[in-house]
Amino acid sequence: MMQALSFQLQNSVLRGVLKRLHYPLEVMLVCVRWYAAYPLSLRNLEEMMAERGIQVDHATVHRWALKMLPVLAKVFRRRQRPVGRSWRVDETYIQVGGQWKYLYRAVDKLGYTVDFLLTARRDVAAARRFFERAIDLHDVPEKITIDKSGANTAAVRGLIADSGVAIELRQSKYLNNIVEQDHRAIKRRTRPMMGFKSFWSARRIIAGIETMHMIKKGQQRCPSGNTMSAADQFYSLAH
Repeated sequence: MMQALSFQLQNSVLRGVLKRLHYPLEVMLVCVRWYAAYPLSLRNLEEMMAERGIQVDHATVHRWALKMLPVLAKVFRRRQRPVGRSWRVDETYIQVGGQWKYLYRAVDKLGYTVDFLLTARRDVAAARRFFERAIDLHDVPEKITIDKSGANTAAVRGLIADSGVAIELRQSKYLNNIVEQDHRAIKRRTRPMMGFKSFWSARRIIAGIETMHMIKKGQQRCPSGNTMSAADQFYSLAH
């Protein structure tokens, strides 16, 4: 049994962050997926595993999540389906170190996640960084819809002026309802966490939450004719 598990780790993308296994890799992946997918606290997960005969400390689950989620999120990016070219952009609030920080998020007109970025400030520089990162991942959109944020407006106009790209900038609260509604899934998951202690941990955990959210929305490419569940798609990232 241990040889089989060792072989799995050696052939997994997680081998660089997991040196020795004190638990089966399958158990670790289940805990990390539940943490990313559902509004559960770490102590909830500790109790749920104990009910299944597995004694694991909540702090251990947290360490697994911090190590594994960024790696799995990176693999997902290579498998992410293309998004549309009409983007809806908005920010929501995330508590980090007892202070409210800003999570920039964008979806296309069908609700598929384009990108996300946690920043300390809500200003032109932060907005510009978000737009440049999203474009680097998905190419230049035809349209960007924002609310009446002056920082977002300045960032997009500056991007257009500096790069010469043709982007139609729209300001519409109504059209942005789709991204505001999409925030709810992320906020529902982060609420039981009662904030993050550091930016470093926040970015890692949020990357996992957003990845699981995108998988649930059908944004991961699967082999032709393969109807994998969201859970199996998540686990496949570790192969």
